[in-house]
Amino acid sequence: MPKPTEADRVRFTALVPDGPDVVVKPMFGNLGAFVNGTMFMGLFGSDVGVKLAAADAEELLAQPGAGPFGPAERPMGGYVTLPATWSPEQAAPWVERSRTQVAALPPKKPKK
Repeated sequence: MPKPTEADRVRFTALVPDGPDVVVKPMFGNLGAFVNGTMFMGLFGSDVGVKLAAADAEELLAQPGAGPFGPAERPMGGYVTLPATWSPEQAAPWVERSRTQVAALPPKKPKK
């Protein structure tokens, strides 16, 4: 499993929106940003992925540099990697779209 560099972690955390409902947690040596218990944004190595509805995912996948998120042999369904060359300003609308969509889902019950 690819591990992020410190620069990757800094980039990821800079993209995570502020909010009382947003929680960042370590995930298998990487990071995930959650709202209501569901991950809306993840870091996998140097890739930053966002969870999107199918139509939004198609729109983002049409952008140069976007692609599947997660392991190549088993990408995470519903998540799309943001282009690595994008500035925070370019990525922010997609991150917010992801957070908003996930926040509208029913909260996950905490595991015991």
